[in-house]
Amino acid sequence: MGVSGSGKSTVGESLAAASGRIFIDGDDLHPAANKEKMAAGIPLTDDDRWPWLLRIGERLAVGDGVIIACSSLKRTYRELLREYAPDAYFALLSGTRELLAERLAGRHHEYMPTTLLDSQLATLEPLGADERGGVFDIARPVGELVAEIRDALAADQPVDIAAPAPGDIICE
Repeated sequence: MGVSGSGKSTVGESLAAASGRIFIDGDDLHPAANKEKMAAGIPLTDDDRWPWLLRIGERLAVGDGVIIACSSLKRTYRELLREYAPDAYFALLSGTRELLAERLAGRHHEYMPTTLLDSQLATLEPLGADERGGVFDIARPVGELVAEIRDALAADQPVDIAAPAPGDIICE
């Protein structure tokens, strides 16, 4: 889970490859109307996100251990996903606003402009102590992040790197 630029897709693909699991980029499950709205620089509302989250939840409910990169910015979003997959683990990819902005400036995304970063950071609710997941520092190399996430999943314990800075998350 997390905001744009945190590396959800990159880490998710690497995690799936290392784990022998299927990877799905949650961006691919957005309805066209959401993509058009974001491409116009308009932040999504909860009403915009619910159908997308339901699609992700339905895919998680298959129960095959799929790894899905998704923002899951609010606790209510994660709670909805847990209705479909009660054992879902949320790996929050977290980094400074400066690092996130630098990453966004260096890439082109089909519909996610860099101007939406601040709205995503404002929306992000860090994982609660009672939520199954961990916080992972995006300043670290992808291979280290994947190893840390795999270790956390194996131990079924959150990884506490430090107080979470705003960032992205991968949900599994």
